[in-house]
Amino acid sequence: MSASLTTTVAQHLIAGVDEVGRGPLAGPVVTAAVILDPLNPIVGLGDSKQISERKRIELAALIRERALAWSIGRAEVHEIDTLNILQATMLAMQRAVAGLKIKPLSVLVDGNRAPDFGCHAQAVIGGDALVPCIGAASILAKVVRDAEMCELSRQHPDYGFEQHKGYGTPQHLAALRLHGALPAHRRTFAPVAAVCATERLGFGE
Repeated sequence: MSASLTTTVAQHLIAGVDEVGRGPLAGPVVTAAVILDPLNPIVGLGDSKQISERKRIELAALIRERALAWSIGRAEVHEIDTLNILQATMLAMQRAVAGLKIKPLSVLVDGNRAPDFGCHAQAVIGGDALVPCIGAASILAKVVRDAEMCELSRQHPDYGFEQHKGYGTPQHLAALRLHGALPAHRRTFAPVAAVCATERLGFGE
């Protein structure tokens, strides 16, 4: 690579970071950090929630193939219950950035706050739809977490995780009340805590 191209790439060592899974009643919170290659752009990046599942999977493969660096971070259910979901999310973001094979000069985070990454960082509200590297992180994190929740559904088919991905839908709440909480459920989240309290009191169905 020529000196001018090296300089161009170096000036773009900005990592986008986003999370998926703050709201669900079950499963980890998953984050991704992505440094895109300005010389190898990817068309169609954006808010993962606004992109079809099929397209997300296609884009995730392109991100892994074309990005200068990418990394997945996570916080497990026991960490969420111990730290609270906000702090667990910040920890997962730090893990994602720490896992990058290239150290970024700056980090852009979707949302209104950013943890300490040891370098310049800025929160961008709505960043997944506005900033391509954050959109890439959003897509990658969602594809990874959705796949994990589908696997959890195969292990526990009565809960329908492949449909709601752990969010508190009527279907999920009904299954939770009928079958009880799994190790994958977040005990500090109110609907799960209520079911666990009922089970301890011996009022389970």
